[in-house]
Amino acid sequence: MTETETIAYDVVVLGAGPVGENVADRTRAAGLTTAVVESELVGGECSYWACMPSKALLRPVIAQADARRLPGLRQAVQGPLDAEAILAHRDYFTSDWKDDGQVGWLDGIGADLYRGHGRLTGPRTVAVGDKVLTARHAVAVCTGTRAVLPDLPGLAEVGPWTSREATSAQSVPGRLIVVGGGVVATEMATAWQALGSQVTLLVRGKGLLNRMEPFAGELVAEALTAAGADVRTGTSVKSVTRTDGTVVVVTDTGDRIEADEILFATGRAPRTDDLGLDTVGLQPGSWLPVDDSLRVTGSEWLYAVGDVNRRALLTHQGKYQARIAGAAIAARASGATDLDAGPWGAHAATADHAAVPQVVFTDPEAAAVGLSLAEAEQAGHRVRAVDVDLSSVAGAGLYGEGYKGRARMVVDLEEEILRGVTFVGPGVGELIHSATVAVAGQVPVARLWHAVPSYPTLSEVWLRLLEAFRDN
Repeated sequence: MTETETIAYDVVVLGAGPVGENVADRTRAAGLTTAVVESELVGGECSYWACMPSKALLRPVIAQADARRLPGLRQAVQGPLDAEAILAHRDYFTSDWKDDGQVGWLDGIGADLYRGHGRLTGPRTVAVGDKVLTARHAVAVCTGTRAVLPDLPGLAEVGPWTSREATSAQSVPGRLIVVGGGVVATEMATAWQALGSQVTLLVRGKGLLNRMEPFAGELVAEALTAAGADVRTGTSVKSVTRTDGTVVVVTDTGDRIEADEILFATGRAPRTDDLGLDTVGLQPGSWLPVDDSLRVTGSEWLYAVGDVNRRALLTHQGKYQARIAGAAIAARASGATDLDAGPWGAHAATADHAAVPQVVFTDPEAAAVGLSLAEAEQAGHRVRAVDVDLSSVAGAGLYGEGYKGRARMVVDLEEEILRGVTFVGPGVGELIHSATVAVAGQVPVARLWHAVPSYPTLSEVWLRLLEAFRDN
């Protein structure tokens, strides 16, 4: 029988993705001893199966699309993309699915790494292998989410792709069915269509990107169709089988579609089903509700940071939460009882409610921060939407011929601040941080007139938006 070893730390972090790494970084910076437990690769989903590989696949696609908009360059980039080289470049950005570099980073900050599956066995106690880790101050659950597959008979035998297979595949399928209309679905449809797949996109709802302004999904769907993808909205999968290597989908409308692979991008679930939550009075497999300091509701020591709390399922937002949680853990460990927990305070993840930015790396890109018009109205704000055609900006014409895009700002008419901003068009991902500053900073519209955009850039859309608000 193996003897169990008990080791005490100030903080124990479950999960070594970007969120867990940032919690550990902040607690170590505060002088707290910290253990990090990871069952897969240090660096997590983002580094190996999400943000980094997906953007490595998409960057050449977007670069080629931009080049084709420019006279003098268009003819030089008419050929197909070199899929083999792009997949190899993707592998480079995932470090070939090896985590030596990130393990070295954890070691560099003085955090102790424990490989294996960590489970709570009671308050402030985590078991991993033959070791028991105890936490004097906090346990932080940073285990993220997993892809959810629909309940379709025989689906497991089909061998469907989830986001992991879609970002790590080693060859280009001739035909690919993508089920879903959100970020993963649209980005992977964009990437694999450009890499040589014939993509069929099946969307249950009325359009794409339904958490953004409606025009975002409309412009992305239009571009995917122009690129050769078959986009079908209002369509559900009734059955899926694989025979002699061919995937066969039958839809609710009776259509029969064949493909070489099928990707389901239909939702996420928290990785909390086997964490021992029941030993501390919580429901296994559930999302973990938290306060703005990321402490689990009703607990004095348990924190849930990143996707597991369902506040904002985005890597950058999880890292933001991690910085807040780390600061809060450190403050409480020092004996502080009066945290800076009011709106926009050092110990409050206020942006989760009011200023969450996101970029969808399709062609065109879609970027948004804060509330959509519908969300602002549902929240009870008296608002007005101001829209501008991005092609009217001089910088858009210089960016490329035939530029198509749209911008919207949602103005709170009582407080005269911005509740939300959305941009859709080539290159707009680099515009969204200015919008994030305006929304998070609650910058008055009157002051925004003095933030002069450089000419001729896409940023001049800010001036056009302000003029439209003034003149209408």
